[in-house]
Amino acid sequence: MAQTKRDYYEVLGVARTATADEVKKSFRAKARELHPDVNKAADAEVRFKEVTEAYEVLIDTDKRSAYDRFGHAAVSGAGGMGGDPFGGFTNFSDIFETFFTSAGMGGMGGTGTAARRRPQRGSHLAFRLTIEFEEAVFGAEKEIEIPRLTMCTNCGGSGAEPGTQPQTCPNCQGKGEVRRSQQSIFGQFVSVVPCERCDGEGRIVATPCTECKGDGRVKETRKLAVKIPAGIDDGSQIRLAGEGEWGPRGAPPGDLYIEVNVKSHKLFKRDGDDILLSLDLNIAQASLGADVNVPTVDGTETLLKIPAGTQNDKVFRVKSMGVPHLRGSGRGDMMVMVQVQIPTSLNEEQKRLLKELARTLGDATPHPQDKGLFGKIKDALNG
Repeated sequence: MAQTKRDYYEVLGVARTATADEVKKSFRAKARELHPDVNKAADAEVRFKEVTEAYEVLIDTDKRSAYDRFGHAAVSGAGGMGGDPFGGFTNFSDIFETFFTSAGMGGMGGTGTAARRRPQRGSHLAFRLTIEFEEAVFGAEKEIEIPRLTMCTNCGGSGAEPGTQPQTCPNCQGKGEVRRSQQSIFGQFVSVVPCERCDGEGRIVATPCTECKGDGRVKETRKLAVKIPAGIDDGSQIRLAGEGEWGPRGAPPGDLYIEVNVKSHKLFKRDGDDILLSLDLNIAQASLGADVNVPTVDGTETLLKIPAGTQNDKVFRVKSMGVPHLRGSGRGDMMVMVQVQIPTSLNEEQKRLLKELARTLGDATPHPQDKGLFGKIKDALNG
């Protein structure tokens, strides 16, 4: 059963009428309190991500408006691709003002709505993790070290020295943008561009933090325990939300994407959720039949009964000894491919016996070419 999400205002501890500055201030305080490097409580990381998610919605004017009207359903897909490209606008004039005023395309002499540049989320990070074949089959927990920029705990990500506060930018009066007028033969054009003084934030740091030099971030090497799910395949990707780099001056972090590379195995190969194993038999075993113990990926052995007259490239299926299904229960199968080995050196007694066998078998007759090893494997898998 899905867990009910808490109200975002409750998560941040702010009123529904809270300003953007109040939302940001509360987020910084809670993020500093719940940061995994500071808070060692068992639920700190979960609460930290909950606070970050709430902040990303309430600091964004459009998302917050949609959330206030429709609740969590309106922002459940926030950040993803697809959906209504104009879903955050209430009418056509909003769209016009956003693209032709706030985007700096020119107000055409109009009065557009000034707005601060929204906090820029931190960068996503990528990490390549190599694991053993058995770890991919049965799952594992690996510890990795990620160098990244993280929130400065000295200033709480604000960039300002503790005891001081960022000030309203005197160049744009806190709007984050400035208007520029230009006369042309068509009349006066007005363009709106981000303020160069505050980089569109509407505020400047007069007394930078001594630890982060006003950026709100510091470098760290973070250790993370990564859970590798049983059945993961080579080239798969694991996403860890909020484990990327923090954005400047308290903006939320990006995500960490882990690409999994699986080492090859000396005995086993993988085909989807099936394990492939090549089994060598001598001509006597193949001709007369035999009971053979074959290894499994579990580290044990299973008894395989080889019937008399087994041909080269014959494939035997051992049920439920393959790879666990990544999504769902159960396992794939193990496919054992017989390779009949022809001896390259014989003693005199063996030669005599084979000659006698050859005399009783008669001359060989040609047969149509078969499908080969891989064709037989595919037939067995599909059958």
